[in-house]
Amino acid sequence: MGRTKIELDKALWAQVQEHAASVGYSSPEEFLEHLIEKELAKSAEPVSDEAAARKIRGIGYIDPGLDI
Repeated sequence: MGRTKIELDKALWAQVQEHAASVGYSSPEEFLEHLIEKELAKSAEPVSDEAAARKIRGIGYIDPGLDI
């Protein structure tokens, strides 16, 4: 996998470096990669209404036999 470079404002980069070090990332780049992967994962697989309803029924929050 190749690498791509992006430019960040110097003040923002300084904050990224400081935060990455304070929370234990081995580098600011590793921290940014983790943030990007986490954000992309949120929208990777949209859940349909039907799938969400099945999941909720499966854990007992909706009982399709009750008319409330």
